[in-house]
Amino acid sequence: MDYKKSKAPVNTQTRNIMDLCEETGNIYESVVIIAKRANQISSEIKQDLTKKLAEFASYNDSLEEVFENREQIEISRYYEKLPKPSLLATQEFVEGNIYYRDPAKENNNDELL
Repeated sequence: MDYKKSKAPVNTQTRNIMDLCEETGNIYESVVIIAKRANQISSEIKQDLTKKLAEFASYNDSLEEVFENREQIEISRYYEKLPKPSLLATQEFVEGNIYYRDPAKENNNDELL
């Protein structure tokens, strides 16, 4: 996923709590869903960054030699300018792009039948 094309804000925004709990009916449940998605996004971004930086890695055991690679710096700056994973996850949740389910609620519904 290209996170740069996301409509998520780069800076923190104040949000109405009632808008966040509208879908789940519980603000705490909404926050847990957003937090879990933010962790997923964070790990995806980290894997992408690690994979791209590994292309430029030099495996020298010399501590005295430090190379500045212009491509590595540009890649790092690109990832630094991305919105934070929590902001991306919140935007996805508000837009309704996150699929979630609660197995505990599904089991309770089966027992009632």
